[in-house]
Amino acid sequence: MLRIASCLAVCVVLFGACIAPAAPPAAEPERVLLSLLISGDPTDDAAYQALADAFTAANPDVRVELLNIPSAGDFRRRLAADFAAGTPPDLFLINYRRYGPFVAGGAIEPVGPYLARSERIDAVEFYPQALDAFTWQDTLMCLPQNVSSPVVYYNKRLFDAAALAYPADDWTWDDFVATARALTADLDGDGVIDQYGLGIEPSIVRAAPFLWMNGGDVVDDPERPTKLALDSPAARDALAWFTGLQTEQHVVPDAVAEAAESSVSRFLRGGLGMFVDSRRATPEFRQIDSFDWDVAPLPAGKQRASILHADAWCMAAAGAHKDAAWRFVEFANTRAGQELLARTGRTVPSRIDVAESPVFLDAQAQPANSQAFLAAIPAMRSLPKLATWLDVESAIDAELEQAFYGQITLDEAIQAATERSAEFFP
Repeated sequence: MLRIASCLAVCVVLFGACIAPAAPPAAEPERVLLSLLISGDPTDDAAYQALADAFTAANPDVRVELLNIPSAGDFRRRLAADFAAGTPPDLFLINYRRYGPFVAGGAIEPVGPYLARSERIDAVEFYPQALDAFTWQDTLMCLPQNVSSPVVYYNKRLFDAAALAYPADDWTWDDFVATARALTADLDGDGVIDQYGLGIEPSIVRAAPFLWMNGGDVVDDPERPTKLALDSPAARDALAWFTGLQTEQHVVPDAVAEAAESSVSRFLRGGLGMFVDSRRATPEFRQIDSFDWDVAPLPAGKQRASILHADAWCMAAAGAHKDAAWRFVEFANTRAGQELLARTGRTVPSRIDVAESPVFLDAQAQPANSQAFLAAIPAMRSLPKLATWLDVESAIDAELEQAFYGQITLDEAIQAATERSAEFFP
């Protein structure tokens, strides 16, 4: 009997072990939700969403919510309102000319210390011009993801029809004007210009390279500006040449013509010979199927000069997920992350190795002459880093636009811009 009881006991133990309820499945870890705010064209959505998806695939504990506000003004207002309400995005992408108010207000988490600790990326891998633009009082605030410059996009079909040679790397201001005049035409003989040689925005961002090429400057001291310097002989002469493209040469649409159809629209439909813009125009222009196009450097003046166009990933100081936010910034600026955006055509990579690689310098993808963007970097300069720079720039642009369209004289524009901007300098 004892032996049977022992066997039964063993069976009970074994059976009990067999029928014991399984342990509940481990709960999935809670995913961090990162909010990312950008301002870009609709063509940018797919590029940045692909980047966010690639990051999530490599970091399954994080999900990125992307919000694109195409209007730059609406983007800045939304960003300021979110910070004021205490609900800023974890991450945002912003141009160096526009991040000053957020830095001065303590809204941005400096990325310099994070970069110094990173084992995946290093500061020496990036163009110093881009890093410098986002360095505030010796601290790197945001990590630049691109380093573009303005170039001249040109319609090869219109050049061929006018029997014009394509722009050379060493062309001059005179060459530029002569080419624009040859491309400007009244095609139907009704006395109205139907095809313009050039489209260019009447802004200080477009005019500044020509001031620098002529030995002038926008402000009295680029490092510690106290006022505008547009009234110096060198700066004024450059501005006279710049505004004269419309008022004297008539190779640029006047105010009425530009309001009727924008220069970018004219270029897209094949009715504009040349258009000055940064790399941002490339994705949209790649959709053109009616003619071939390429890019050329800005024409040279007394010296070479270009202006920096750069956006950077910034982290909110009040963000609740800084570690995850940095992981995204770090991933986006690895070679693989920057290559992903470079393939879309949207950016000139801030990483030197990606910019100089076949991924960016792909002669089979338009523009064929992407080297023009890299050739501009050594002579690239940036506008001043001031918390109030956007106000200064807005004051200049309002007056410069009127002079460009012949509504006021250039001297009146310079004086008004100087007076209007005075309150925004230290």
